[in-house]
Amino acid sequence: MRFGEVTPPRTTEEIQQVLDNVAKVVVGKNEAIFMCLVAVVAGGHVLLEDVPGVGKTLLVRALARTLNCHFNRIQFTPDLLPSDVTGTEIYNRETRQFEFRAGPIFAQIVLADEINRTSPRTQSALLEALEEHTVSCDGTTHELPSPFFVLATQNPIEYEGTYALPEAQLDRFLMKLSLGYPTPDKEQDVLRAALSDRGIETVHSVVNPQAVLAWQVAARQVRVEENLLQYIVEIITKTRQHPDVFLGVSPRGGVALAKAARALAWLEGRRYVIPDDIKRLLIPVLSHRLLLHSHAHLNRRDEKAIIEQIARETPVPVAMPRR
Repeated sequence: MRFGEVTPPRTTEEIQQVLDNVAKVVVGKNEAIFMCLVAVVAGGHVLLEDVPGVGKTLLVRALARTLNCHFNRIQFTPDLLPSDVTGTEIYNRETRQFEFRAGPIFAQIVLADEINRTSPRTQSALLEALEEHTVSCDGTTHELPSPFFVLATQNPIEYEGTYALPEAQLDRFLMKLSLGYPTPDKEQDVLRAALSDRGIETVHSVVNPQAVLAWQVAARQVRVEENLLQYIVEIITKTRQHPDVFLGVSPRGGVALAKAARALAWLEGRRYVIPDDIKRLLIPVLSHRLLLHSHAHLNRRDEKAIIEQIARETPVPVAMPRR
């Protein structure tokens, strides 16, 4: 990472400490850790898809401890009900009134573990929380804590007992990431860490939630020039016109890309977004928002390949931003 004059030295030091602290237990996944921090600063959420055992749960637990945020874990199962996630009204015999009993979604960092193992009805309980950061129950709207960050994990949909997430819910995740298997040398580091008991207990708090909120405010001051907004719109439009794409990126996807680019630029120490910020984020921010035609899958074309093609064919703005 490169840091500049945008933030005071203490803030840049804290950011690097956050990354290093999580990397102590999540070995060899620096890019995924950094992208999760981008999502936190942008005020978005992350969908982490991968096979079991690669460290998805460990990543979000380490991030929560590092940021010193109130953390809850929701284990999604086929029999989980929406009220088990959001909470419900409970009758209090002493007061003879119904009182709202908050569910596990009321936390600053929430791990929605194996989200695609529950029914679509329960999955939909997250829609309002992900977008509006509120929960509605019996006509009353309850505010969720700030900052509010959901990291949902899911196994590939080919696995038995999984349900595909609906498009409306996928669209509310800022990014979709994958950890993948570590390289052989990094896997040796994983084994060493496990044998030396360097687990999640060794992760300490680096900052507090107030610092995270300050980062989010600072990132919103980063400029996105008009030519870069036009660049984003051109890419989004081409996803809707591509012959292999049945459903292209929504306007929400374009907003997500711009917000993530601002957060990335701020973390890199700049007051402005550059084209490389946008290009770096195209696949994690846009790939899960595409729905392909069946013939694309038959031709072994996936979302990543289509986005890469569109990026190659879209002229990159060359005008330098104002300093």
